[in-house]
Amino acid sequence: MSTLALAAALLAGCGGSAGQSITLYNGQHEQTTDSLVAGFEKATGIKVNMRNNDEDTLVDEIVTEGSHSPADVIYTENSPALEYLQDKGLLAPVDPSTLAHTPSKYSSPQGDWLGVSARVSVLIYNPSLISQSQLPAHVTELADPQYKGKLAFAAGETDFQPIVTSYARTYGEAAALRWLEAIKENAGSHIYPDNETIADEVNRGAVAFGVVNQYYWYRMRAELGAENIHSKITYFAPRDPGYVIDVSGAGILESSNHEAAAQKFLAFLVSKQGQEIIAHSISFEYPIDDGVTTAAPETPFDRLQPNPITIPQLGDGSTAISLLRKAGLL
Repeated sequence: MSTLALAAALLAGCGGSAGQSITLYNGQHEQTTDSLVAGFEKATGIKVNMRNNDEDTLVDEIVTEGSHSPADVIYTENSPALEYLQDKGLLAPVDPSTLAHTPSKYSSPQGDWLGVSARVSVLIYNPSLISQSQLPAHVTELADPQYKGKLAFAAGETDFQPIVTSYARTYGEAAALRWLEAIKENAGSHIYPDNETIADEVNRGAVAFGVVNQYYWYRMRAELGAENIHSKITYFAPRDPGYVIDVSGAGILESSNHEAAAQKFLAFLVSKQGQEIIAHSISFEYPIDDGVTTAAPETPFDRLQPNPITIPQLGDGSTAISLLRKAGLL
């Protein structure tokens, strides 16, 4: 669908949208979602009631609520949360015209949820503690004893699960468990609750390097100012299992009583206006519309060289969660 056609579809019948509302369960970063919601409300007249929490918490609530869930839309940081809901039959099909607006490889193959934006895993490091040449080029090397006391990661972050899944698909679950046990030993007290903490601790020199998504570093630089940034980011080797694209997406609940309005919200997320909001926001995520590029000085999305693992291969995250539990990391 063309940009003009999508805009027309969004605005069609806007006069009748006044007074309508949808409930959004938001597991995305609030900085991203607040701007998108404001733009959508202005464009359509439909009010969005937003409930914020971690995506795994919101998913558990939706499963518990079942057909009585007040949510119309769920918006997540990572695809496994949406795949999990899809597998349980809790998501409604997305309008094909909306799905057609972005590359199909970033959305549900079944058409039950929509890819909206993306991030990529990177190594954040402090050059005063470790040089770029000393960093691991491959995710397997995080288990090397030479990194004991130098490595940081956030085992409980849903952003970390796709890396575990990617590792397990490449090397097998037994090898993945041994790897997790080894990096747990290497990190020691530097296993942090979230990626923001990793970025802060590396930047201030409390630990040499860590694994995060790229946007945490760009956001930290925007918030602190370039003069206060003492860290850098780099990538694993091209197509390494640790070099993973994470897709953020949205789906409509099968139980929604406001599906038409919810479909308009999803269409807005991948419209030119919605993707430009993402491209120019403080979220520093990549818009996945081929015609929209980030305003930040990031590596262009089409120049990234990630592991070619697919959305179905990343799955619902259950393998990663099981391995993390066996390793005593959850």
